[in-house]
Amino acid sequence: MANGIKDETDTAAQIKMVEQMVAQRVNAIVIAPADSKALVPALKAAADKGVLIINIDNKLDADALASKDLKVPFVGPDNRAGAKQVGDFLGKKLKSGDKVGIVEGVSTSFNGQQRTLGYQDAMKAVGANVVSVQSGQWEIDKGNTVAAGMLREHPDLKAILAGNDSMALGVVAAVKAAGRTGKVDVVGYDNIAALKPMLKDGRVLATADQFAAKQAVFGIDIALKAIAEGKKQADLPAEVKTDVVLVTKDSK
Repeated sequence: MANGIKDETDTAAQIKMVEQMVAQRVNAIVIAPADSKALVPALKAAADKGVLIINIDNKLDADALASKDLKVPFVGPDNRAGAKQVGDFLGKKLKSGDKVGIVEGVSTSFNGQQRTLGYQDAMKAVGANVVSVQSGQWEIDKGNTVAAGMLREHPDLKAILAGNDSMALGVVAAVKAAGRTGKVDVVGYDNIAALKPMLKDGRVLATADQFAAKQAVFGIDIALKAIAEGKKQADLPAEVKTDVVLVTKDSK
């Protein structure tokens, strides 16, 4: 069975889903956690009942896992390296001292934190000045509000780096509303379909594709193989890396 939450920040609903799956006696749970820490107790309770846990997309917090003595394989991309690729591409258009802002995802999520770090790595490399880092909660509207505030506060802002493409859509709208289209570069992360026309006409400079659908397939494959081989949680690999590629106007 597959189950999802309506809102990427609805941690309580996701915890309930995990508990329901355990009650239905599933053999394995492949999860992209809404919160890197908050899901750990529910997953530990599931593992204690013999359910195999595989983590995809957003990495569970290492300290939270250690505190519960739980080892969970992570199937997914290196978000920091992926974001750095996007930031490096943007960096070619920036010069030392240029002001930039980062609209990050949910601040408690591992992938949100890693993408921000990757962006900061890239900005540091070109000497750009990150004047603001604020959470857009992964959402269009919140990304729009945060970006609008940044643009008001820093009229000489040269670029905004969004932690995902949904927020990038909100950022693009904020840049347009501020009359700054073509003057403030925008980058995102995820390569969603809605961004394609914006990559084409330059409203968005670059994004990253981390093949989200593939991560789920890899996670499910590991789970099915482990079930077939009668493996326990402790027998599973620590990590399975998946690809991240830079996507620009010129990408095929």
